[in-house]
Amino acid sequence: MITYVIPTHNRPAVLAETLDAISSLGPHEAEVLIVDNASHPPTTAPALLSSGVACRVVRLNANIGAAARNVAITHADASSRWLVMLDDDSAPMDLGFLAALREARADALIVAAEIFLPTPPGAPGRHESGGLPEVFVGCGAAIRADFFREHRGYDASFDYYAEEYDLAARALLAGGRVAFDRRFRVLHRKVTQGRDFGRVVSRLVRNNAWVSLRYAPDDARASATIGHITRYGMIARKERALAGYARGVAELARTWRAQPRRTMPDALWDRFTGLAAAREAVDLMINEHRPREVALIAPGKHVQYVAQALSERGIEIASDSRGTHAARCADVLFVATLSPGPMLDAAAAFGAALGPASGGVPVVMPWLMPAGECAEGRNSRTCASAA
Repeated sequence: MITYVIPTHNRPAVLAETLDAISSLGPHEAEVLIVDNASHPPTTAPALLSSGVACRVVRLNANIGAAARNVAITHADASSRWLVMLDDDSAPMDLGFLAALREARADALIVAAEIFLPTPPGAPGRHESGGLPEVFVGCGAAIRADFFREHRGYDASFDYYAEEYDLAARALLAGGRVAFDRRFRVLHRKVTQGRDFGRVVSRLVRNNAWVSLRYAPDDARASATIGHITRYGMIARKERALAGYARGVAELARTWRAQPRRTMPDALWDRFTGLAAAREAVDLMINEHRPREVALIAPGKHVQYVAQALSERGIEIASDSRGTHAARCADVLFVATLSPGPMLDAAAAFGAALGPASGGVPVVMPWLMPAGECAEGRNSRTCASAA
């Protein structure tokens, strides 16, 4: 038995489309638990979807953000082993994830989905951004009900954004892991209705810095926190959301001393940031390709840890000043983001763009995909060859 947990606020048409998508999966042993974050008028839903899956609505008197998911602790069917976290604009694309949950390792407290974005017919697939090798994205993940109940769910102080990082950190500290399984496929329609990017960036800078303040080892705490402040400042400038960014930084200044400290050991922090996964991928790349020089492509989330993993093994990184020439002359093209969606998109795009004329330059992903899968579907765990 699984419980789909869907918080919603003032988006009845969006929610209805998601319920239709879940119903289209067909009959399966599940229930849908909709948590209404004080919508006006109140959210309604049928007691049974057309597929026969039961559906309930729990109405809250206030909008408590992502913490609405915590309602599942007391309202989910007692026989549910997994809580499948969705947004009101996301839904599984098929039932392949049921096998993923059945076969999950005992220490996999959270199973993260491969999350797709809508694309026009015939266009290359695109993925949701966000997440890390052991950090899930909130609109597509399954969490063991026992773990979620024992740890009291999400920290309500986060509201929205980066609350998944906090919960993932607690899962690692509890001796568990976050597993990424490509059989778990979720489509995130990413409806913009009700989204205020100023508020989004305000929460992103505050909440991500909170995570570093809570869990980073002492010698990494300052640099990790400053890194978030810098990164979201650049994003805010690009998106013209500097007022929201300033609010977030001000809130961070008022609250940073109050953050509960649960320092991760260095090895666990390396898993949490993705550095450990990048090191493993670099070692496998060295064994397979013996590169003298690599070019970093599609730099993104935690590019600094990708560069660190390469430099620790003595791999020379081609200078950015050489541009396309560097990519053409390097022995390997190494995707420089640890976020799963952008990583897969970059591996597929660069592999297709280089083509046979490149001489078969391998495009290597910075962490190991499960079940021998990669962006091109080839029989390699780390790379999509451009040959």
